[in-house]
Amino acid sequence: MEKVSSDLILTRIREALEAAGETLSRFVPGAVVATEKSSGRGPVTEADHAVNRVLRKTLVRDEEGWLSEESVDDLTRLSKKSVWVVDPLDGTQEFVAGIPEWCVSIAWVEQGLAVAGGIYNPAKQELFMGTRATGVTLNGKPVQASQRTSLTGALVLASRSEVKRGEWDTLENAPFVVRPTGSVAYKLALVSAGLADATWTLSPKNEWDVAAGVALVESSGGFALSLANRPLAFNRKSSHLSGLVAGGLALRKPISRFLRDHHGPVGAVAGGNHRPGR
Repeated sequence: MEKVSSDLILTRIREALEAAGETLSRFVPGAVVATEKSSGRGPVTEADHAVNRVLRKTLVRDEEGWLSEESVDDLTRLSKKSVWVVDPLDGTQEFVAGIPEWCVSIAWVEQGLAVAGGIYNPAKQELFMGTRATGVTLNGKPVQASQRTSLTGALVLASRSEVKRGEWDTLENAPFVVRPTGSVAYKLALVSAGLADATWTLSPKNEWDVAAGVALVESSGGFALSLANRPLAFNRKSSHLSGLVAGGLALRKPISRFLRDHHGPVGAVAGGNHRPGR
């Protein structure tokens, strides 16, 4: 399979996100019926399924793999050099509640590396696009990750679900501002654009939750690592990830020190029994 140019990949991602936005326009956030997934991994709506169908039809071509939250996993993707890793609607709980913190997330993964991503929040009309070769744009304007060097006064985005469960209570006296926000993909997009300084998740996630966001953060000059301080790899047999931390590059060491100092509570949560993606 010939290597696809960054510009062509971005064009394909943009077209898919535009198609997804058109599909989502038929649904009214806050007035959508949700059911529990058979896997027990949280709510799902007809919007999730409709967008999934559109994305697959728009994106996948011969010799390209597919991994989506709303598709049965086909492990033939493991033999593909290039794979689309998507979440048709990340932040379904917020979508159902009418909170404008949900998005469509698309990542292009080459040999395990998330090299391009697109994240679209229709509720706020925010389109984040980028590749490692081109950098990142927000609604067409170049952006970059935070240049902050200290956690003091930083804005850290936290999972709204984790905050509600009390998993951030031990960080009440932290030197930074914590803002509960829905959708891990959306949080990563905001970090990639420098609209927040950092984010981390204290509970497991899946590849489709974070692949596009990781591509954007790393393409905008930031960093994204596992909670164990290791690089993230995608298109693995198991899509589960133990956790993730991302932020401006100069915050990597301060965040690592902070999490190490709070390793007990953070490690306990990250290794607990929470369902991935919540």
